Amino acid sequence: MKLPNTAHTDRPWRIHELTPDFRLYDVWALPTPGGPGDFPQLVDFFADGDTASNPSWIARTLFTIRWKLGEVFGWDDSEAGVGTRVPTLRDRLPADLRDGESGPKFAKLPFTSVYLTGDEWAAEMANRTCQAVMHLSWVRDETGDGYHGRMAVLVKPNGPLGTAYMAAIAPFRHILVYPPLMRGIAAEWKEQVRT
Repeated sequence: MKLPNTAHTDRPWRIHELTPDFRLYDVWALPTPGGPGDFPQLVDFFADGDTASNPSWIARTLFTIRWKLGEVFGWDDSEAGVGTRVPTLRDRLPADLRDGESGPKFAKLPFTSVYLTGDEWAAEMANRTCQAVMHLSWVRDETGDGYHGRMAVLVKPNGPLGTAYMAAIAPFRHILVYPPLMRGIAAEWKEQVRT
């Protein structure tokens, strides 16, 4: 379920001190019910993810088109990424986060872990259109009976191309990508928790 930005900005997450020049694009309540110690399972779940496994054929098709456009126009070339076109957010980390665990490696997605705490995980990616951060957190349910994940997406567009790109994909993200993605996460999480 999409949440208001305040569901992210009103919490004392460490990511706020690292991303003052990023814009918060989306905040989602993840359909991942669990207990207080289940955050590592959520982190591994996302690190193992792949756009090719999205349950929606429309979303899979859009991702395939996006990766092909990136290949044709050079959006995703190695010199456009983190550590080349833009510095890594790890360079901004305060000592306690820098000395802590960064998080797992991604199996398929073009993200790199930045930091991991007991209830927060940040991962970043960059290409010619933008630099983006996926922030996962583990929050107590409103009832106080359990926990669930939240995902925030923060973006710093790369000039006019990045601004136009983010505006162009907004309706696709909100209508065709995120809703089936959330349904897929719910089904996979339920299956994973059951095993």
